[in-house]
Amino acid sequence: AASKLEISMPAVVEVEIGGTARIECNFYIPENASYTYIDWFYVDRSNKQVRLYHITASGILEDDTDYKQRLSLGEDKSLSISRVTVQDARTFMCQVGAGSYGVGENSTELSVYKAPETPEIEPNSGGISVQSTEIPEIAKCVSKNGFPPPNITWHKNGKQLQPQENQVTIQSTLTRESSGLYTASSTLYAPVTREDRHSHYRCTVHYWLRGQRHTLDSRGVKVNVFYPAEHLTLKVVSSSALVKEGDDVQLVCETDGNPQPVFSFFKKRVDDWQDLSSLAEPDSGVLNLHDVNKSSSGTYKCQSLDLDDMSQKEESVDLVVNYIEGVRVKMEPSSTLREGDSVTLSCDAHSPVALDYQWRDEKGRKVGNGHQLFLNNLTFETSNNFSCKVMAPSVPGLERSKQVSVAVEGKPRIVAISSPLYVRQDEVVNLTCKAIAFPRPTVQWNINGTAHEYMDNQHIASNLTVRVSHDLLRAGAMCRVSNTLGVSEKHIQLVGESTAESQGVIIVAIIVAILVVAVLGAVIYFLHKKGKIPCGRARKQDITKPEARKDKIVVEVKSDKLSEEAGLLQGANGEKRAAAEQVGPSAGRRP
Repeated sequence: AASKLEISMPAVVEVEIGGTARIECNFYIPENASYTYIDWFYVDRSNKQVRLYHITASGILEDDTDYKQRLSLGEDKSLSISRVTVQDARTFMCQVGAGSYGVGENSTELSVYKAPETPEIEPNSGGISVQSTEIPEIAKCVSKNGFPPPNITWHKNGKQLQPQENQVTIQSTLTRESSGLYTASSTLYAPVTREDRHSHYRCTVHYWLRGQRHTLDSRGVKVNVFYPAEHLTLKVVSSSALVKEGDDVQLVCETDGNPQPVFSFFKKRVDDWQDLSSLAEPDSGVLNLHDVNKSSSGTYKCQSLDLDDMSQKEESVDLVVNYIEGVRVKMEPSSTLREGDSVTLSCDAHSPVALDYQWRDEKGRKVGNGHQLFLNNLTFETSNNFSCKVMAPSVPGLERSKQVSVAVEGKPRIVAISSPLYVRQDEVVNLTCKAIAFPRPTVQWNINGTAHEYMDNQHIASNLTVRVSHDLLRAGAMCRVSNTLGVSEKHIQLVGESTAESQGVIIVAIIVAILVVAVLGAVIYFLHKKGKIPCGRARKQDITKPEARKDKIVVEVKSDKLSEEAGLLQGANGEKRAAAEQVGPSAGRRP
């Protein structure tokens, strides 16, 4: 056991600015004696002790100091300081009086800290030339509000840079703010090369915290490095691999220098070069050629001028514009065509690439491939227009078309009329006549009415609106279609309602008469089989084969009464035999 008064305290207590610091004072008095007093002090800048608390068995006395509003004592007489500031970084002492055992004291160093803000980096905004005679500024770095004072280092492509005479210079400054915190600033100076156009730079701030080293990194930046061009390229840019007529084309001129030089464009003529620079985009190496054609083909040249050293470079490229021209269609024979004739259509064109030919009718339907299309047995209905589509398989999208008219001439052919037409007298009806011909025919009617003419596909149709009169019903109507090559006529029969009904009655009467005769024959045959019609075997006649001259079936048809009578069956010797049955149902009269 110790024989004297002992006091133990932590050597250092660390706390973040704004936090609360707790400093303990542990003491031992021999024989478990009590303390007489405990005093807390801090050491000011002049190394003078300033008392904070005086603690005795009878009470606690807090001295009037700058800490008065921020101090508190724990049950174990530990000292707590709230809202710690930079100024609180000092020595605090605990003194214990123990009567006959004397007085003892110890101290703790209060260390405060504040992690600095993430460093901000700003690269050189103006660009740096590789030909600069002075060491240029690369970037600046700033980290604010740190305590204790931090320091800054620089890194290029992940590797820390160290100061080197005439190579790398780092200028650092440290500023104490009114808050007591520090702002660290650093500027990096270093030469650049052409390869540094891809380099990344960053800065790192270092600070101590609770005895350990910590770091914060800035974002990475690149600097704009100026360097002369070594190579020049000129290329053709198009939406398709092979340029065709109608395409938009760009000629793009580029160098591997920075900044890009001044570009000029030229096209080769027979004896000189045509200047096209006025057509190029300003301050760029792009020449736009819109809707190119055959004449756009040729040799183009791009020329660069470096304004720093006035050096020039140039490059040329050939532009090939694929085209199809001279599409022509020939018809053999070229003379007038009639229905039933045949014709051969031939198509041809010129192009620097291989061509395919395709034929389509006026509805867009494919009807053939190849240079020629053979059409036989022509009719008016044959498509009037055919198109030859010329395509370049090796140049997608390159195609041209040419149309040809195949006119089949002839006199009109009436293809449809509204006949017979069942009508009532005084009724308003439409008479229709449809024909086809070339040249286009005219339609005429032999009666008066309101005519409406229209084209139906390749046919000409005429509708005539008329009122049915007695004369029209009796005579009908005539449709006459004519052109310069001939005339066609057709008659339209009009059938009145009463006439149609009479015809119907006659037809029904004939059908009934046929049925009655069939029934009569069946009855006679049945009676003969039953023996109810006596006849001698020798004088028996085969009723299935009567003589046409003597055996008769008479059918009389009248408009007001329909009756059927069976003729007498006569024997082969002319003698009358009784074998007559009369079937006489009367047909009803139709109103």
